[in-house]
Amino acid sequence: MDKKDPDLLEKVRQQFDSGPYPRQALEKSPKDNVDFLYIHSLITPYYLRNQRFIETEGKVILDAGCGSGYKALALAEANPGAKIVGIDFSAESVKLAQKRLQYHNIPNAEFYTLAIEELPSLGMEFDYINCDDVLYLLSDAAVGLKAMKSVLKPDGIIRANLHSYLQRFHYYRAQKVFKMMGLTDENPQEMEIELVRDTMKALKDNVWLKAQTWNARFEEEDEAVLANHLLQGDKGSTIPEMFSALEAAGLEFISMVNWRQWQLMDLFKDPEDLPLFLAVSLPETSIEERLHLCELLYPTHRLLDFWCGHPNQAKPWEPVAEWTSSDWQKAKVHLHPLLKTAAVKEELDLRITQLHPFEISKQLPIAKQQLSIDSTITACLFPPLLESAQSVQSLVQRWQKLRPVDPLTLERTTEDEALAILLQTLTGLESFGYVLLECQS
Repeated sequence: MDKKDPDLLEKVRQQFDSGPYPRQALEKSPKDNVDFLYIHSLITPYYLRNQRFIETEGKVILDAGCGSGYKALALAEANPGAKIVGIDFSAESVKLAQKRLQYHNIPNAEFYTLAIEELPSLGMEFDYINCDDVLYLLSDAAVGLKAMKSVLKPDGIIRANLHSYLQRFHYYRAQKVFKMMGLTDENPQEMEIELVRDTMKALKDNVWLKAQTWNARFEEEDEAVLANHLLQGDKGSTIPEMFSALEAAGLEFISMVNWRQWQLMDLFKDPEDLPLFLAVSLPETSIEERLHLCELLYPTHRLLDFWCGHPNQAKPWEPVAEWTSSDWQKAKVHLHPLLKTAAVKEELDLRITQLHPFEISKQLPIAKQQLSIDSTITACLFPPLLESAQSVQSLVQRWQKLRPVDPLTLERTTEDEALAILLQTLTGLESFGYVLLECQS
């Protein structure tokens, strides 16, 4: 934690010592929350950066600002065989994190009471660093990013985030109100939380602060009030400020974590019929500019959640949309490991047997829209992919066995026809992150 303001640092420490975050019950596990595990998996950002599949066995993963350990547990579940290391400047949080992973029988995990700037003192290097809900508490986010960069392996990846100033603007107003009332002079406790509630009850419902920052959740959850209306040291950022912090730290932007929800063109009714100025200018804008336009037009995300790493470490690769027939002939297909579960297999067997479409977006809800796959294509792709990675060639041959003739012409299905059908499905599944495609050299 940044030491430039020691008084504020101590207030933040006290707040998390008295109420370790997140307040999840010790016995609760994220192992069935697959979309939560998805963003804690090293496999996901490594593929986005390198278009390669990576095994997590033996990797060393840091949870920087581990809090009560719930996300460290998610990192362990999402990255089988990895060693988990957690740090936090709150000693009480570290104790709870240790207890949590012991309770869930995660043997290869260790925790330290440590500020983020002191990371080099661990003497370790990491393949993946998760720094969730931490950087916005620092006076300078680049300080935390530099510390993590110093212990990141050359091809390692950092997941970090900042609070969105535009999305949380009303909460910052609320924090100023309650600071004026003296509720954050010391570490907020039960009395301060109740005073917040009393204040909100006293306001008319149409008063903007109440309308924008209050609902039934805050009446019931003390943690929600502490994490929003009374959060010590909380700061908001914009996309340009996020990129400035990355530049100051000497890190390279990889992707937004929820990248599918940062598609600028999705904000327009008809992306093919834009006003002339937008149609001409938008294709020329940088990634930073496009993301900034998204947050200005539709600031819906609490977090500016991103992946980054050392500059110029990405392996060379071609977008799938630009692959040639030769590339596809050499391609290998991986099913994202989080889809390799007993529940998915049971659902697949049912859908294939009953000749019903397989709704993959229900099994791993990472896409905003519903995504269903024809039962024959499901039967072709998923049973073998559940077992192991497959070559595209082997899947083409499997399709020819399942659909040996064209149902309209009754002519034999050729290899090229089978390939064309499968490519359309595989390209769509890859764009959402359900399958990972490697072009073998």
